[in-house]
Amino acid sequence: MSKLHEFQVTVEWTGNQGTGTSGYRAYSREHVISGAGKPALAGSSATAFRGDASRYNPEELLIAALSACHMLSYLHLCAVNEVVITAYSDPAEGEMALDADGAGRFTSVTLKPRVTVTAESDKATALRLHDEAERLCFIANSVNFPVHHAPEIIG
Repeated sequence: MSKLHEFQVTVEWTGNQGTGTSGYRAYSREHVISGAGKPALAGSSATAFRGDASRYNPEELLIAALSACHMLSYLHLCAVNEVVITAYSDPAEGEMALDADGAGRFTSVTLKPRVTVTAESDKATALRLHDEAERLCFIANSVNFPVHHAPEIIG
């Protein structure tokens, strides 16, 4: 590797309800994710693990990181390949398996980008560039489960 990049966030637990972790039901899973000069992000565990559904959970954030990384790689590739994107959304989904002892892991994530291109853009190239974006994505290259993509090109 030729260049090392470093990233930092702070995760602060805000769920002490007066007795700390004195019991499984005695504390909230709420936390705040922050970074220098950035707005705070409210976090919790998934509702299946006593979390607050109004806050992002780590599983959603992992899926979001994969989706955003793919999108950013894809937008770059489109820009340098003269494919003009005017809209992009991705209702991404992930699957996780749990063991009897509570350990778990993601088994797959499927990205479903809906991409709108201009009439002048080559739809075949727009579709093909998703394969290249998958290869370039830093986050997808860092996980040990398959990241599938099922893109739709509109235009």
